[in-house]
Amino acid sequence: MASNVKKQKLSEQEIWANARAVWTTEAAAVQQLEASVDPRPFVCCIEAIAECQGRVLTTGCGTSAAAARKIAHSLCCIERAAAFLSPGDALHGGLGLVQPGDVVIAISKGGNTREITNMLPAIQSKGATLIGVTENPDSTLGKAASILLRVKVPREPDEFNMLATASTMAVVAVFDAICIELMKATGYTREKFAIIHPGGAVGERLLSANETPQK
Repeated sequence: MASNVKKQKLSEQEIWANARAVWTTEAAAVQQLEASVDPRPFVCCIEAIAECQGRVLTTGCGTSAAAARKIAHSLCCIERAAAFLSPGDALHGGLGLVQPGDVVIAISKGGNTREITNMLPAIQSKGATLIGVTENPDSTLGKAASILLRVKVPREPDEFNMLATASTMAVVAVFDAICIELMKATGYTREKFAIIHPGGAVGERLLSANETPQK
């Protein structure tokens, strides 16, 4: 069946201008975090993860899942035992992974994603610390969170203000800063990183830096 959508042919200059507008909007979204993120819960997140005696579990749906997976990987890179918990699997027995003393980072832009809110009673009953990452403090996630980390951007770059690109980038940027502060808080060293990251160009650089010069 033929589509009734009228395609618009753009010039190279128009395409490049649109791309630059996207980057400008996303850069502005990250830049404004300094003024919009509340320092107190930000610090509380660092303290909760640094002091966690269990695991750090991240969860989210859609683009929030992509951010959650990246955050879990970054935490593993600094020796904070972390894993992504699929909301779909969680609601079918996977919540057994959550144990007392764990930290759960739940990400939902609007804070009312059904798959996420359905997980909250079990997380709370298990005695895990819930870090809620949302732009809506009055949402179900916002009200349930032990630590509410509000991350909100002025707008998304697309013309409909719908595709969660700048907002996802902002969440990742916030946790990039958290991870880097955790390195300082936990005394994480280059030598420790070399042990768990022997592969790729980074691994080669770390290993060569740690080699003892021959006399």
